[in-house]
Amino acid sequence: MKRKNILITGASSGLGSGMAREFAKQGCNLALCARRVEKLESLKTELESINSSIHVFIRPLDVTIQEDVFKIFQAFKNDFESIGGNLDRVIVNAGMGKGAPLGKGFAKQNMQTAVTNFCGALNQMEAAMEIFRAQNNGHLVAVSSMSAFRGYPRAMNVYAATKAALKSLAEGARIDMLNKPITVSTIFPGFIQSEMTDSIGKPPPFMIPLEKGSKLLVKAINKEKANAYVPFYPWYFIKLLMPFMTLKMLKKF
Repeated sequence: MKRKNILITGASSGLGSGMAREFAKQGCNLALCARRVEKLESLKTELESINSSIHVFIRPLDVTIQEDVFKIFQAFKNDFESIGGNLDRVIVNAGMGKGAPLGKGFAKQNMQTAVTNFCGALNQMEAAMEIFRAQNNGHLVAVSSMSAFRGYPRAMNVYAATKAALKSLAEGARIDMLNKPITVSTIFPGFIQSEMTDSIGKPPPFMIPLEKGSKLLVKAINKEKANAYVPFYPWYFIKLLMPFMTLKMLKKF
């Protein structure tokens, strides 16, 4: 099935903007939201230069404010209906990577990451599924992480926990949608270059450029599988090994 009208959260930079560029090349109409609206405006201009035939709608959004999420998602649905379509796909991508070891005085930053990455994702999925249930069709995509499969130390601790929670949330929604025309996919990216990875300092292992990662993400999303690992090699095989990794091994991440 061709998903023509796509909503992406956290679209102002990183994976969100990268995926938007790839979907624009494929002729998809886009609804983009993020807190930094000035970056969305610049991205909208870029996307319309990539493909002048598409429609690009933008709105500012803080995904932690539930009322705003429902309002903005409905507004985007109305935008697509105004051009003769439905909201076909929602990509739950907005998130952040602030964090520090527990008890080190960064409780505020850890809580901000937890609320944005999980509660914000829950807000988005609630709003998306309400629309999809009403129209009896749609594709919900949760962008999790390869860190979802084990606990991680230091700055990754809370981040990994939120991505594990998102993985579980998406799987529960997938169970609810069995034998219904609504698909739920979970994407597990490895290390793809972005503002988040740039803040790490030392480049993490197996990191790939944003453009390549974005192409692989969009390819995986379009297949609409229940779970996808991006890139497949080496992350699928690392995922198979993760249950057997000792705590000392995980400490090196």
